[in-house]
Amino acid sequence: MNIAFIPVRGGSKSIPLKNIKIINEKPLVYWTLKAACEAECIDKVIVATDSTEIKKTVLNFGFEKAEVYDRKPENATDTASTESVMLEYIELANLQQTDTFILIQATSPLLTSELVDEMYKKYTQSGADSIFSGVREKQFHWIETDEGIKPINYNPLNRPRRQDFQGIIAENGACYMSSVKAIVDSKCRMSGKIDFYEFPPETAYEIDEPEDFVIMESIMKNRNKT
Repeated sequence: MNIAFIPVRGGSKSIPLKNIKIINEKPLVYWTLKAACEAECIDKVIVATDSTEIKKTVLNFGFEKAEVYDRKPENATDTASTESVMLEYIELANLQQTDTFILIQATSPLLTSELVDEMYKKYTQSGADSIFSGVREKQFHWIETDEGIKPINYNPLNRPRRQDFQGIIAENGACYMSSVKAIVDSKCRMSGKIDFYEFPPETAYEIDEPEDFVIMESIMKNRNKT
C-alpha cells in the first residue's frame, strides 16, 4: 500500500493557523491534499493534525482518499520533528514494512498529482531506498568558514557559463518517498541509497512567512492562465 502523509500543526509562530490560511481562493492544505488524492499511485492520504479547526476544514473538502489522524500533542510542538509524528502514526496504524510512505508538506502548494506519480515511477524504477523532490539551482554558492568564505560548487578561477553549469540540487520540501521499514530503522525520512526527482524551478518556494503567500499566490494565478 502507498500512504501519503501530510502533517499540519495548528500552532505556527509566524502565521497562526497557516495551513488553512486562504491562498488562491482555497485553504493552503487543500492544494497538496488535492494533489495527493488525485495521484494514481497513492492509495490513502492521512492528514495528521492537532487542530480541531484544521480537521473540520479537511473533512469538509470531501476527498474520498483522505482521512484525518489526531496527532499527539507532544509531537505537535514547535520543537517536535516531522519524523516524530511519522513514527507515531506508523506504529499506531500498524503499517506493513513493505508499504511506501510518502511524506507531503502542505507548505508546497505547487505540488501536482502528475509530479507525485512521475516521482513515484522513478522511485520504483531506480532501485533507491528513498527519494526526495528537488530543484536545480544554478547560483554560485559560498560558505563561511573560520578562514573566510569559500566556494562550494564552482571554481572562481574557472567560472563556468550558465548553460554549461550543472548547478546543485536543493530539497524543495514538497515530497519524500521511502519504505516504512527504512523509516522505522533509520528514524529518518531518507536513508540508504537516496535519489531525487527534479521538480520545476518555481517549486523551490515554500510557505513559511507572510510574504511567501504573496509570492506563491502570484505564481499559482499565473500558472492557471497558461
